[in-house]
Amino acid sequence: MNDEPAVGLVVTGIGTVGADGFDFRTALGRHGYKYLPAASQYFLAAAKRALAQAGPDALAAVGPEERGAAVGTNSAALALHHTMDRTVTATGAGDLSPVTAPYFSINLFGSRLATEHDLKGFNLTFTSPRVAGLEALQTGQRALATGRARRLLAGATEEALPEGEPGADTSEAGAVALVLEPEPAARGRGVAALGRVGVRSFFLPPKVAASVEGAERAAALLRDALDALGHRPDRPLAVTAVLDGSPVGAAMAAA
Repeated sequence: MNDEPAVGLVVTGIGTVGADGFDFRTALGRHGYKYLPAASQYFLAAAKRALAQAGPDALAAVGPEERGAAVGTNSAALALHHTMDRTVTATGAGDLSPVTAPYFSINLFGSRLATEHDLKGFNLTFTSPRVAGLEALQTGQRALATGRARRLLAGATEEALPEGEPGADTSEAGAVALVLEPEPAARGRGVAALGRVGVRSFFLPPKVAASVEGAERAAALLRDALDALGHRPDRPLAVTAVLDGSPVGAAMAAA
């Protein structure tokens, strides 16, 4: 996604996976997935479902160099990294599992996706706290807008936070994947557009948010974002806001 309306991209496939009751053997196959981290399994399964809905030619219609992936995550690697840390401090790095050790790199959590679906345009991982999934959509669509690819697999995947981590009691595990392509391509394949997605990011400094002009500045940023996403003031808009108790959250609530 970019700072302008979504360049005619539409969603043609949606896949979701939750951790409860998930079995990689059923979702992906009995062989080749056992030692993948759970978050990688989740996203592979979500992408498989999204591609099934989008149709068998969703990716096949373009070459491998015209297919891209963008995956966001906040906690996919945290539990695994904790396990690695305990192993290193207890008995040494030599006792790390050679199967899971490469996943000290967060970028590898989406690498199997690119391998399985021949995604050679780009393969990006995003970890900005709280907005990683939105950032994946934003950057992935920007890449398509500049001609880096013509098909995009984008979404987010998470593993539950380890016990003792802040928010562990309410943390979620699972994945969501979207297939995005230009609207003319979807029409040419005879598939329905399920909808559009748009992301606009902006920064409201906490000091500004806490000032007497905080709500006014937040409202101006919000108006700019909606304008950039093509919102028409004459059409009703339903809004769901996820806000914390910070000055920024208070300013956005007032806006």
